This record gives sequence, C-alpha cells and structure tokens, in this order.
Amino acid sequence: MSINDELHEVEEEIARLRSEAADLREQVNDLGPTDAVERSALITMAEQQESLADDLELRREGLNRKLGEAGQTGSRES
Repeated sequence: MSINDELHEVEEEIARLRSEAADLREQVNDLGPTDAVERSALITMAEQQESLADDLELRREGLNRKLGEAGQTGSRES
C-alpha cells in the first residue's frame, strides 16, 4: 500500500469517527432527562471516538511528513 493510499484511508477513518462522535453527542442532547447511566455511556463512547480520531490525525501528520520527505528526495534526484 502506498503512502497516498494509506493517507486516504486514514482521512476517511477520521471523517467517519468524527461523524459517529457527533451523532452520539446529538443522541445525548436528544435524550432529555433520562437514565444517567445511558447518558454517561453515550458520552464515553463519543469521547473514545474522538480520541481515536485524534490518534489518526497524528498518524496523518506522520504520513504527510513522509510524503514531503519523499518529494524532497525525489526533487533532489532530478
């Protein structure tokens, strides 16, 4: 798998996780005064999704650095 392919997959996963976290938070807001345990579980799931997305953003930065380094190496060889 090329760096570009991996970068594309990471970006798609970040978007999916952010969307899921937003959906979970919306569910919390829509619940109203209901079961505190359920609210807490939804909030925890949203925070976990956001944490995973944050980790993937770090991975994306690393991949972008690799692409930049590969581009610089390639331009020096020309």
